[in-house]
Amino acid sequence: MKKFGHLLLTMLILGCGARQTNRNSNPIGTTGADGMKGSMAAVEESTKDDIATKNKIKGEPKSLSFSSSGEIAIIMDFLASDSLQGRDAGSLGIGMAADFVENIFMKNGVKPYFETYRDTLSNFEKPAFNMVGVVEGNDPSLKDEFVILGAHYDHIGLIDPENNDSIANGANDNASGSTVVLELARYFGNTNKNKRTIVFTLFSAEEKGLLGSEHLAQKLKAQNMDLYAMLNFEMVGVPLIDKDYLMYLTGYELSNLASVSNTYAKENLAGFLPKAQEFNLFKRSDNYPFHNAFGVPSQTYSTFDFTNFDFYHRVDDEASLMDFGHMANLVNKVIPVIEGIVNAPTREIKYN
Repeated sequence: MKKFGHLLLTMLILGCGARQTNRNSNPIGTTGADGMKGSMAAVEESTKDDIATKNKIKGEPKSLSFSSSGEIAIIMDFLASDSLQGRDAGSLGIGMAADFVENIFMKNGVKPYFETYRDTLSNFEKPAFNMVGVVEGNDPSLKDEFVILGAHYDHIGLIDPENNDSIANGANDNASGSTVVLELARYFGNTNKNKRTIVFTLFSAEEKGLLGSEHLAQKLKAQNMDLYAMLNFEMVGVPLIDKDYLMYLTGYELSNLASVSNTYAKENLAGFLPKAQEFNLFKRSDNYPFHNAFGVPSQTYSTFDFTNFDFYHRVDDEASLMDFGHMANLVNKVIPVIEGIVNAPTREIKYN
């Protein structure tokens, strides 16, 4: 998430457990197809033998049907790996992440929304780009209406060291949200169960002030996109504690999205977190530029509640602390929600 300033930092309970040191001390290699394939192969090799163990450790529910903790592990272990050096916007590390994302899009039938998957930012000093894919709707009338599913894939890169570790891996913030979007892209890219067109976007430079989403929102507005809704995923790597809902919705009181989500999920999936309203989190993630540009329902799902994760913008935000079973469960419960939204005959989600 965008920095909340001193107010947020005082809310976080800083943990004192063991910290992980850099596992990969070699400098980042070149990007491109060969570099990405080698990195991805290494990740898959290192994770496939450990998947069964992770499933047991993370307590994967038996009800999972599409996503699994093993699938989540492959993506998370790469995006939050030391070799990506914290995915700072404009860095070689985030370029490696972009290659990885492009490969997932290509393998699963998600086409580039523009000429390529890379949408170069016009408002950032270094070369940086959003990753934008699309699965066209299958209904002749509704396919001209768009739903954007988004998350930021950048983080803050290298920071002051703690215990000889200076890499802010950004597992929860926001490899977790990016992984959810990539799993949803994998699902809809292979099933094509969407009447409306779905755009899958991973934003860069969120940590610099929502620059990636601001750039794309203005670009799509200038192209007169008929945007129905923008649904964003932010910090969903660990479950909420003692809540009767799976995730909360920023701007909960502004629309009926929670009600629509819960109807399609057939359970209390999206709830109200008072802290989200208190800190006005609605304005602090990549949904907000789309709200400003289009005036359509644009909100964020999250499971970070200021008490369940101690390592915001610290080197300890590692994949090993994430709950892959929880994340897979979230993906599987969100799928019918997205299906319901993109296939509804009318636009059900409305601002109050």
